[in-house]
Amino acid sequence: MQKVSGAAVAMILAIAFYFTLFWGFDALRMLTSPTYGLEDVWRSQFIFGIGRVLGLGPMGLIKLAAMFGVLKLAVAIICSVHIVDRFRWLAGGKADSEILEGGLILVVLVTLASVGPAVWLHNADLVREQAIQLLLAAVAIGLCIVERGYGRAESAIEPLAVTPQGATWFQPWR
Repeated sequence: MQKVSGAAVAMILAIAFYFTLFWGFDALRMLTSPTYGLEDVWRSQFIFGIGRVLGLGPMGLIKLAAMFGVLKLAVAIICSVHIVDRFRWLAGGKADSEILEGGLILVVLVTLASVGPAVWLHNADLVREQAIQLLLAAVAIGLCIVERGYGRAESAIEPLAVTPQGATWFQPWR
């Protein structure tokens, strides 16, 4: 079987690097701010939108912003772990794309949660920003699935028999 092309691996690495940098810096900005990033009106509109839907007060908004900051930091850490794992793969080890897939599922969940209020507020710029991140996550997940499919085809082994050789079949109606 043919291996996954170098372009696909490079694209997976580039997307992981994107989420490491941009979501990592955004998470650090949110978590080091005294109001967890709520002073930046542009980047916190989705938090105010979710807070409006859920009926959150000031403390609830701060806790929600902190939760999104921690989720973004977790995604950045997961993506950086995958980058290190991928460089280990280049040195002769084995890369595990399931780590990145878990982080990208978090990206999809956070993006979907933040695109809803942008749609309700009729903010096309915020919807576009979230759609780009959702598209990047979808492309990376698709490439990871393709890579895993090629890995399974290469390592296909003969299935083990459930019954031993020469055993009679179980027939309850006899």
